[in-house]
Amino acid sequence: MGTNSAYKLCSLVFLVVFLGCSELIQCSVTYDRKAIMINGQRRILFSGSIHYPRSTPDMWEDLIQKAKDGGIDVIETYVFWNVHEPTPGNYHFEGRYDIVRFMKTIQRAGLYAHLRIGPYVCAEWNFGGFPVWLKYVPGISFRTDNEPFKRAMQGFTEKIVGLMKAENLFESQGGPIILSQIENEYGVQSKLFGAAGYNYMTWAANMAIQTGTGVPWVMCKEDDAPDPVINTCNGFYCDSFAPNKPYKPTIWTEAWSGWFSEFGGTIHQRPVQDLAFAVAKFIQKGGSFINYYMFHGGTNFGRSAGGPFITTSYDYDAPIDEYGLIRQPKYGHLKELHRSIKMCERALVSVDPIVTQLGTYQQVHVYSTESGDCAAFLANYDTKSAARVLFNNMHYNLPPWSISILPDCRNVVFNTAKVGVQTSQMEMLPTNGIFSWESYNEDISSLDDSSTFTTAGLLEQINVTRDASDYLWYMTSVDIGSSESFLHEGELPTLIIQSTGHAVHIFINGQLSGSAFGTRENRRFTYTGKVNLRPGTNRIALLSVAVGLPNVGGHYESWNTGILGPVALHGLDQGKWDLSWQKWTYQVGLKGEAMNLLSPDSVTSVEWMQSSLAAQRPQPLTWHKAYFNAPEGDEPLALDMEGMGKGQIWINGQSIGRYWTAYASGNCNGCSYAGTFRPTKCQLGCGQPTQKWYHVPRSWLKPTNNLLVVFEELGGDPSRISLVKRSLASVCAEVSEFHPTIKNWQIESYGRAEEFHSPKVHLRCSVGQSITSIKFASFGTPLGTCGSYQQGACHASTSYAILEKKCIGKQRCAVTISNSNFGQDPCPNVMKKLSVEAVCAPTNWRG
Repeated sequence: MGTNSAYKLCSLVFLVVFLGCSELIQCSVTYDRKAIMINGQRRILFSGSIHYPRSTPDMWEDLIQKAKDGGIDVIETYVFWNVHEPTPGNYHFEGRYDIVRFMKTIQRAGLYAHLRIGPYVCAEWNFGGFPVWLKYVPGISFRTDNEPFKRAMQGFTEKIVGLMKAENLFESQGGPIILSQIENEYGVQSKLFGAAGYNYMTWAANMAIQTGTGVPWVMCKEDDAPDPVINTCNGFYCDSFAPNKPYKPTIWTEAWSGWFSEFGGTIHQRPVQDLAFAVAKFIQKGGSFINYYMFHGGTNFGRSAGGPFITTSYDYDAPIDEYGLIRQPKYGHLKELHRSIKMCERALVSVDPIVTQLGTYQQVHVYSTESGDCAAFLANYDTKSAARVLFNNMHYNLPPWSISILPDCRNVVFNTAKVGVQTSQMEMLPTNGIFSWESYNEDISSLDDSSTFTTAGLLEQINVTRDASDYLWYMTSVDIGSSESFLHEGELPTLIIQSTGHAVHIFINGQLSGSAFGTRENRRFTYTGKVNLRPGTNRIALLSVAVGLPNVGGHYESWNTGILGPVALHGLDQGKWDLSWQKWTYQVGLKGEAMNLLSPDSVTSVEWMQSSLAAQRPQPLTWHKAYFNAPEGDEPLALDMEGMGKGQIWINGQSIGRYWTAYASGNCNGCSYAGTFRPTKCQLGCGQPTQKWYHVPRSWLKPTNNLLVVFEELGGDPSRISLVKRSLASVCAEVSEFHPTIKNWQIESYGRAEEFHSPKVHLRCSVGQSITSIKFASFGTPLGTCGSYQQGACHASTSYAILEKKCIGKQRCAVTISNSNFGQDPCPNVMKKLSVEAVCAPTNWRG
């Protein structure tokens, strides 16, 4: 695009307002084969996913600013249909769902936005973001060439686009939104559906374009995306991806920074060395837009988690953790990566690379322009061995599975495998509050006839509940004659229940007889258990529990939940007794839900019992409540629920989410950054509860008298629940003598001798903290990793003294890595490094 007066004027406004344009000037977003072009200028853009419903509005500004400080240019979010249109035609854009406020917060920070309208989002979100009422539109079939579905989808898409336009939020109007997405990861489904899938995809693209946003539209994982829609890549790696037309830019809409967790599964961590390697590899091949999914994962508040069985935490091992705190070293290492790549931007967006093989597994990509810009990426794809390569008559050492970035084709400013920023170790500290509990047991012996109905046979759960509650009672009775053999001798009868998901608790004559659960991979399960029946009428009550509706899979709207049978008794004199088709009575939800026990405004005649009396033996289906005051300080808060079983939590009437002390099984046998990453590779937490801590947003609290309500399905001991603060406990750093540093890059001094800037170890505690002690320090050849460092054969005896002098009592400190700083060279002709672990504590702390 040629330079003209309008572009010059836009550039002037760009300088004035940092990003975006004034409301008086319409600025453009276009693209060519190299990059997204904003006001005619090609840009390398780093984007980060932050989903507005997964945090609270008071967190948004801080999250977005931290993303900006970490080198992020664009904030990406899905739009969640089910929270915005909970019933047909009734819209909700308040509180956590105030997407306009979220967009304006992005704009105020001087960042761009990518609005992924979908409206199918997947995202481990309940029902993939679709409202459940959509399933019951007559004649509907999701995500295919189906008129009822297309009509509803178009209506919601136009509603969101209209809302954004009304607030001037598209870049073409002077707003922050530079990209929008329609549909989501549809390619595989499209091929399965054949012509109907292709026709729907083409319709969706054209419908989106006709909304006239003035910014480009994208479709991720959709190879057939029609012009002018840009097809994009999602995955752990996208360096082999190319758009479907040579004039479209190469965009990575989801660079997975970690992975989600499911109850009963392990925690997944993606090493930052591998994530940085994947990004650098994508950039060196000509990629120009990367979005980290997630940059802040947040929390699945309420019943928003999908799956099923997705945890309430959606931390995702993201650079900003669930609580809004920076995760080091992931955040800092990526920040340095972004800065290094931006140094190469002019060359990257101007020319194509010249690729030269430097060894069997080694390559260099060189971007060299006629105007003199030169940037190089030296890559070593070997997963086990370091390599020494010759480039431009200079030797460079490359660790395994790493890329070095040379913004001047000479000096290395960054290597993806060499992490120089600190590692932060977090802890959960108890607050002083002690809960005084009261309890109320769900009475399942009597039911309110006004809330029940009876019919023959077993019904699908969501068809009955419409997802108004996780819970549905299936109740029937059996008459046992006094002559039954098991009453006199022999084994008790066996009850067998086949469920389509997700969990069931079995009550016989009001007593819990057993429970069974599915998994995310196998929602269906069979319960088999002995039942203690008595002569006469026996009441069988099955509480079927949903744990999030599915969010991915072909026509998942048709998948069943609940008990569809058969349900049968075995071991009676008559043999098998199939109960599936006898009369069953149904009740949606719990009595406590109907009485609104979770709300501070609830007015009920319920008699709560002091838990000291109720705790003789933990009872299933019990409501617990307590009042507490907000702890002092501003550290993020969480509830430690390890002493409980399974259920839900509310604070002042707002749902924290589902909890479940399900213990993780997996393979936690260490993790190497080198080699292709998959979620099974780097697992943590085997044998521990998948989720122990549940985020309590401070903005939900009053200074005093906060109501905490817990519904416990299985039993549990509420006296073990505690409120904890998330705090930085210690920081570690490990930097070698010749660690690449941006200070050693001076484009003006290319070709001239330049004084070498020794690298430094930087340590930083949180605001309000200081370094109170040095737990470990060694300049030489120390061994181990953060939390388990050991001295090696070479160690400078002054290591502790130097670190203590520089750092004790300070919030942050920097120590130069040089022989002179430590008195003398502890081992000449040996590559040395400095490893440090420092303890952080509140500034007024006295140990």
